[in-house]
Amino acid sequence: MRLRTIALTATGAAAASIVGGLASKPNIDTWYAKLDKPGYVPPNAVFPVAWTSLYGNIATTSAKVIDTLRDEGRTAEADAYGRALAANYLLNGAWSWVFFSWHRLPAAAAAAALLTASSVDLTRRAAAVDPKFGAALALYPAWTAFATVMSADIARRNRG
Repeated sequence: MRLRTIALTATGAAAASIVGGLASKPNIDTWYAKLDKPGYVPPNAVFPVAWTSLYGNIATTSAKVIDTLRDEGRTAEADAYGRALAANYLLNGAWSWVFFSWHRLPAAAAAAALLTASSVDLTRRAAAVDPKFGAALALYPAWTAFATVMSADIARRNRG
């Protein structure tokens, strides 16, 4: 894995994390605490651990995917993966603003579904390069699918 590649993928992950954190942190103990949430929603302490692990994995695996594609002379595919990753990071950070800052619960459920589709696409692209890369990313679309279900259920429970 090249230093430049991991620096870029890690910077994207850090930016998504920071952008998301700016929207969520001020609202967790206030607005979010008052929402009617289903019993399967994990405790608040789980989310930073899960996202930190996921972001590290996404950045590392994506750097390996991009470097492998470049090493194989598949520059257009590497560039396309990089664009897909950037879009994924944007969707990831945007979800927190839609949900936590703007309190647009149905829109947040839709944004989570888009993030899930983007995560599935990244995983598919990674698996096409090497099945091990796809396996490494598999928890990401699983987690975002779970987040989509949670978002939709919270939106349903808190209409109006």
